[in-house]
Amino acid sequence: MTEITAALVKELREKSGAGMMDCKKALAENGGNVDASMDWLRKKGLASAAKKSSRAASEGLVSVAATGTFGVAIELNAETDFVGRNEHFQKLLTEATQLAVGSKLDTVEKLKAAKLANGKTVEEQLTELIANIGENMNLRRMQSVSVTQGLVSSYVHNQLIPGCGKIGVLVALESAGAADKLAALGRQLAMHIAAARPEALNVEGLSADLVARERAVHADKASKSGKPAEIVEKMVDGSMRKYYEQVALLEQTFIIDGQTKISAVLLNAAKDVGAPVALTGYVRYELGEGVEKKVDDFASEVAKMAAG
Repeated sequence: MTEITAALVKELREKSGAGMMDCKKALAENGGNVDASMDWLRKKGLASAAKKSSRAASEGLVSVAATGTFGVAIELNAETDFVGRNEHFQKLLTEATQLAVGSKLDTVEKLKAAKLANGKTVEEQLTELIANIGENMNLRRMQSVSVTQGLVSSYVHNQLIPGCGKIGVLVALESAGAADKLAALGRQLAMHIAAARPEALNVEGLSADLVARERAVHADKASKSGKPAEIVEKMVDGSMRKYYEQVALLEQTFIIDGQTKISAVLLNAAKDVGAPVALTGYVRYELGEGVEKKVDDFASEVAKMAAG
């Protein structure tokens, strides 16, 4: 009997795009013959996933979930919004999210390797779903937040099914205060984050390059005013303060009341909650953000097909 080596499994996996366990099973069924195993996978509908891997996947759903002091956000992409509404797609995302929360997973790699209730890994289930539905899909990203005491709140904007939608937010609140009061505060803060799109928790968390470029723009504008250097410097500082109020969460004005800084909201909440409250982290995932979406017109597509 031919030994099913890791190298054989790797070769078949790269050739077929199928999951590792499927490749191992195919090789076992076909005496280690890669070509025969490829045919076996194709007959099972598992090899077709490879052909779709190069197609852009920027639709799908974002999922968030939190249990007590731990929460996760996950983005699962597909090529079309139609697939994002498919019950099997939604089921996989929901089960993967609950698995991540229950096992406190914190990376995409760990989640892909984790086993679902049916015994298959998340990656294997995703490969099977790609083959069955006929679209490329991608478990694009995942992030977790946690606190030692307090809670993590979650919020989904325009929720399609429980916990899943186009924008998902997690908010980590460190506090010894009342859980119900913290939950109400966390939801409001999460709604603010969904709408206000902060780029960092605080000024210190902003990219140094981004801040330097922003200051350079304002310095160039101020220098053209013809005012003395010390006045120009104050003008730049004033512009930067306004910039920070737009992009740093703790500097932003609370959308709920339109007048209080988020940092002040947290200070004021201590009395109601019964203990100091610190916002130690957050996640805001918006479906498809940062993904380059390839758009071809119909004429170009036909020309490519004719040329191919």
